Amino acid sequence: KIHSRKGFVWKHPVHEVLTPLFEEKEMQTDEIILHHYPDLTKSRSSYLPLLELSVREDPLDDRNMHYLGREYMYYQKWDQAILTLHRHLQLKSATWKDERCASMRYLARCYAYQGYMEEAAMWYEKAILECPYLREGYVEYAFLEYAQKHYEHAYQLGVSASHILTKSDSYINENFAFDERLYDLLSFVSFQLQYYEEAYFYAKQAYSLKPNDDRLQRNVEVISRYAKVV
Repeated sequence: KIHSRKGFVWKHPVHEVLTPLFEEKEMQTDEIILHHYPDLTKSRSSYLPLLELSVREDPLDDRNMHYLGREYMYYQKWDQAILTLHRHLQLKSATWKDERCASMRYLARCYAYQGYMEEAAMWYEKAILECPYLREGYVEYAFLEYAQKHYEHAYQLGVSASHILTKSDSYINENFAFDERLYDLLSFVSFQLQYYEEAYFYAKQAYSLKPNDDRLQRNVEVISRYAKVV
Protein backbone atom coordinates (compact mmCIF):
# COMPACT_ATOMS: atom_id res chain seq x y z
CA LYS A 1 0.00 0.00 0.00
CA ILE A 2 2.25 2.86 1.20
CA HIS A 3 5.47 1.18 2.33
CA SER A 4 8.91 1.19 0.80
CA ARG A 5 9.64 -1.81 -1.44
CA LYS A 6 13.03 -2.33 0.25
CA GLY A 7 13.85 -3.31 3.81
CA PHE A 8 10.62 -5.19 4.56
CA VAL A 9 9.47 -8.82 4.46
CA TRP A 10 6.05 -10.39 4.81
CA LYS A 11 5.39 -12.70 7.78
CA HIS A 12 2.70 -15.45 7.95
CA PRO A 13 1.05 -17.39 5.11
CA VAL A 14 -2.24 -15.49 5.64
CA HIS A 15 -3.10 -12.18 7.31
CA GLU A 16 0.42 -11.24 6.42
CA VAL A 17 2.27 -8.72 8.57
CA LEU A 18 4.77 -6.32 7.03
CA THR A 19 7.96 -6.70 9.09
CA PRO A 20 10.93 -4.29 8.85
CA LEU A 21 14.50 -5.56 8.58
CA PHE A 22 15.81 -2.52 10.45
CA GLU A 23 15.13 -0.69 13.69
CA GLU A 24 11.64 0.66 13.26
CA LYS A 25 10.56 4.19 14.09
CA GLU A 26 6.85 4.15 14.89
CA MET A 27 4.40 6.96 14.14
CA GLN A 28 0.64 6.85 14.51
CA THR A 29 -2.15 8.70 12.75
CA ASP A 30 -5.92 8.41 12.57
CA GLU A 31 -6.05 10.32 9.28
CA ILE A 32 -5.73 7.17 7.15
CA ILE A 33 -8.56 4.64 7.01
CA LEU A 34 -8.06 1.38 5.13
CA HIS A 35 -11.21 -0.43 4.00
CA HIS A 36 -10.49 -4.12 3.44
CA TYR A 37 -13.15 -5.92 1.38
CA PRO A 38 -13.16 -9.61 0.36
CA ASP A 39 -12.87 -10.52 -3.30
CA LEU A 40 -16.13 -12.42 -3.77
CA THR A 41 -14.95 -13.83 -7.11
CA LYS A 42 -12.29 -15.90 -5.35
CA SER A 43 -12.75 -19.13 -3.42
CA ARG A 44 -12.10 -19.05 0.34
CA SER A 45 -11.41 -22.80 0.43
CA SER A 46 -7.71 -22.26 1.18
CA TYR A 47 -8.27 -19.73 3.97
CA LEU A 48 -8.87 -22.14 6.85
CA PRO A 49 -5.91 -24.44 5.98
CA LEU A 50 -3.65 -21.37 5.68
CA LEU A 51 -4.78 -20.13 9.09
CA GLU A 52 -4.10 -23.56 10.59
CA LEU A 53 -0.65 -23.53 8.97
CA SER A 54 0.03 -20.04 10.31
CA VAL A 55 -0.82 -21.07 13.87
CA ARG A 56 1.33 -24.21 13.60
CA GLU A 57 4.26 -22.09 12.40
CA ASP A 58 3.80 -19.51 15.16
CA PRO A 59 1.55 -20.76 17.99
CA LEU A 60 2.33 -17.66 20.06
CA ASP A 61 0.86 -15.26 17.49
CA ASP A 62 -2.31 -14.04 19.20
CA ARG A 63 -3.78 -12.37 16.12
CA ASN A 64 -3.98 -15.45 13.93
CA MET A 65 -5.00 -17.63 16.88
CA HIS A 66 -8.03 -15.35 17.27
CA TYR A 67 -8.75 -15.50 13.53
CA LEU A 68 -8.50 -19.30 13.54
CA GLY A 69 -10.95 -19.59 16.43
CA ARG A 70 -13.34 -17.28 14.61
CA GLU A 71 -13.06 -19.28 11.40
CA TYR A 72 -13.79 -22.55 13.22
CA MET A 73 -16.88 -20.86 14.63
CA TYR A 74 -17.98 -19.80 11.13
CA TYR A 75 -17.63 -23.43 10.01
CA GLN A 76 -19.64 -24.53 13.08
CA LYS A 77 -16.70 -26.54 14.36
CA TRP A 78 -17.77 -25.65 17.88
CA ASP A 79 -15.30 -27.73 19.92
CA GLN A 80 -12.30 -26.66 17.85
CA ALA A 81 -13.44 -23.05 18.02
CA ILE A 82 -13.81 -23.19 21.81
CA LEU A 83 -10.37 -24.75 22.27
CA THR A 84 -8.71 -22.23 19.95
CA LEU A 85 -10.44 -19.18 21.41
CA HIS A 86 -9.44 -20.27 24.91
CA ARG A 87 -5.85 -20.55 23.67
CA HIS A 88 -6.06 -17.03 22.30
CA LEU A 89 -7.22 -15.63 25.63
CA GLN A 90 -4.43 -17.45 27.48
CA LEU A 91 -1.61 -16.02 25.34
CA LYS A 92 0.48 -13.41 27.15
CA SER A 93 0.56 -11.31 24.00
CA ALA A 94 -3.26 -11.23 23.76
CA THR A 95 -3.64 -7.86 25.44
CA TRP A 96 -5.84 -5.91 22.99
CA LYS A 97 -9.13 -5.66 24.85
CA ASP A 98 -11.35 -5.30 21.76
CA GLU A 99 -10.03 -8.54 20.28
CA ARG A 100 -10.20 -10.36 23.62
CA CYS A 101 -13.80 -9.21 23.94
CA ALA A 102 -14.56 -10.60 20.48
CA SER A 103 -13.06 -13.99 21.41
CA MET A 104 -15.28 -14.02 24.50
CA ARG A 105 -18.36 -13.24 22.41
CA TYR A 106 -17.45 -16.01 19.97
CA LEU A 107 -17.07 -18.44 22.88
CA ALA A 108 -20.53 -17.42 24.05
CA ARG A 109 -21.94 -18.09 20.56
CA CYS A 110 -20.31 -21.52 20.41
CA TYR A 111 -21.74 -22.53 23.78
CA ALA A 112 -25.19 -21.13 22.90
CA TYR A 113 -25.34 -23.03 19.61
CA GLN A 114 -24.62 -26.21 21.56
CA GLY A 115 -27.36 -25.41 24.07
CA TYR A 116 -25.10 -24.45 26.99
CA MET A 117 -26.92 -21.25 27.88
CA GLU A 118 -25.33 -20.70 31.30
CA GLU A 119 -21.84 -20.89 29.81
CA ALA A 120 -22.92 -18.57 27.01
CA ALA A 121 -24.27 -16.03 29.50
CA MET A 122 -21.07 -16.24 31.54
CA TRP A 123 -18.92 -15.44 28.50
CA TYR A 124 -21.14 -12.55 27.44
CA GLU A 125 -20.77 -11.13 30.95
CA LYS A 126 -17.00 -11.50 30.67
CA ALA A 127 -17.06 -9.78 27.27
CA ILE A 128 -18.98 -6.83 28.71
CA LEU A 129 -16.59 -6.54 31.64
CA GLU A 130 -13.62 -6.65 29.24
CA CYS A 131 -15.01 -3.87 27.02
CA PRO A 132 -17.94 -2.04 28.62
CA TYR A 133 -17.54 0.68 25.97
CA LEU A 134 -18.49 -1.62 23.05
CA ARG A 135 -22.10 -2.27 22.07
CA GLU A 136 -21.62 -5.76 20.68
CA GLY A 137 -21.44 -7.69 23.96
CA TYR A 138 -24.59 -6.09 25.34
CA VAL A 139 -26.54 -6.62 22.10
CA GLU A 140 -25.60 -10.27 21.66
CA TYR A 141 -26.35 -11.00 25.31
CA ALA A 142 -29.71 -9.20 24.97
CA PHE A 143 -30.65 -11.44 22.04
CA LEU A 144 -29.65 -14.52 24.04
CA GLU A 145 -31.88 -13.43 26.91
CA TYR A 146 -34.71 -12.54 24.54
CA ALA A 147 -34.55 -16.03 23.00
CA GLN A 148 -35.04 -17.49 26.49
CA LYS A 149 -37.88 -15.03 27.27
CA HIS A 150 -35.85 -13.30 29.97
CA TYR A 151 -37.40 -10.04 28.87
CA GLU A 152 -36.48 -7.82 31.82
CA HIS A 153 -32.78 -8.64 31.53
CA ALA A 154 -32.89 -8.34 27.74
CA TYR A 155 -34.46 -4.89 28.20
CA GLN A 156 -31.74 -3.80 30.64
CA LEU A 157 -28.97 -5.02 28.33
CA GLY A 158 -30.55 -3.38 25.31
CA VAL A 159 -30.92 -0.04 27.06
CA SER A 160 -27.27 -0.18 28.15
CA ALA A 161 -26.27 -0.86 24.54
CA SER A 162 -28.39 2.03 23.24
CA HIS A 163 -26.43 4.45 25.45
CA ILE A 164 -23.24 3.61 23.50
CA LEU A 165 -23.52 5.86 20.46
CA THR A 166 -20.08 5.52 18.85
CA LYS A 167 -18.99 2.58 16.74
CA SER A 168 -15.44 1.35 17.30
CA ASP A 169 -12.82 2.60 14.84
CA SER A 170 -11.29 -0.88 14.66
CA TYR A 171 -12.38 -3.72 12.38
CA ILE A 172 -14.09 -5.42 15.33
CA ASN A 173 -17.62 -4.12 15.09
CA GLU A 174 -20.86 -5.76 14.04
CA ASN A 175 -23.56 -4.20 11.86
CA PHE A 176 -26.34 -5.79 13.93
CA ALA A 177 -25.25 -3.73 16.94
CA PHE A 178 -25.90 -0.42 15.15
CA ASP A 179 -28.76 -1.07 12.73
CA GLU A 180 -32.49 -1.38 13.44
CA ARG A 181 -32.27 -4.76 15.17
CA LEU A 182 -31.37 -3.47 18.63
CA TYR A 183 -34.34 -1.08 18.66
CA ASP A 184 -36.64 -3.74 17.21
CA LEU A 185 -35.65 -6.02 20.09
CA LEU A 186 -36.17 -3.24 22.63
CA SER A 187 -39.63 -2.45 21.26
CA PHE A 188 -40.66 -6.10 21.57
CA VAL A 189 -39.36 -6.72 25.09
CA SER A 190 -40.69 -3.34 26.27
CA PHE A 191 -44.12 -4.28 24.94
CA GLN A 192 -43.97 -7.67 26.67
CA LEU A 193 -43.14 -5.87 29.93
CA GLN A 194 -46.01 -3.43 29.31
CA TYR A 195 -43.64 -0.47 29.01
CA TYR A 196 -45.79 0.83 26.19
CA GLU A 197 -44.33 4.32 25.84
CA GLU A 198 -40.82 2.87 25.66
CA ALA A 199 -42.01 0.24 23.19
CA TYR A 200 -43.45 2.96 20.96
CA PHE A 201 -40.25 5.03 21.17
CA TYR A 202 -38.03 2.08 20.22
CA ALA A 203 -40.39 0.92 17.48
CA LYS A 204 -40.12 4.36 15.87
CA GLN A 205 -36.33 4.21 16.23
CA ALA A 206 -36.21 0.85 14.46
CA TYR A 207 -38.50 2.03 11.67
CA SER A 208 -36.46 5.23 11.15
CA LEU A 209 -33.38 3.08 10.49
CA LYS A 210 -35.23 0.81 8.03
CA PRO A 211 -38.14 2.83 6.64
CA ASN A 212 -38.95 0.38 3.84
CA ASP A 213 -39.75 -2.45 6.25
CA ASP A 214 -43.52 -3.02 6.38
CA ARG A 215 -43.32 -5.09 9.56
CA LEU A 216 -41.55 -2.32 11.44
CA GLN A 217 -44.15 0.17 10.21
CA ARG A 218 -46.97 -2.09 11.45
CA ASN A 219 -45.23 -2.40 14.80
CA VAL A 220 -45.33 1.38 15.22
CA GLU A 221 -49.03 1.47 14.32
CA VAL A 222 -49.99 -1.39 16.66
CA ILE A 223 -47.94 -0.20 19.64
CA SER A 224 -49.30 3.35 19.26
CA ARG A 225 -52.72 2.02 20.30
CA TYR A 226 -51.31 1.03 23.68
CA ALA A 227 -48.95 3.94 24.30
CA LYS A 228 -50.09 7.38 25.37
CA VAL A 229 -49.21 8.97 22.06
CA VAL A 230 -49.59 12.74 21.90
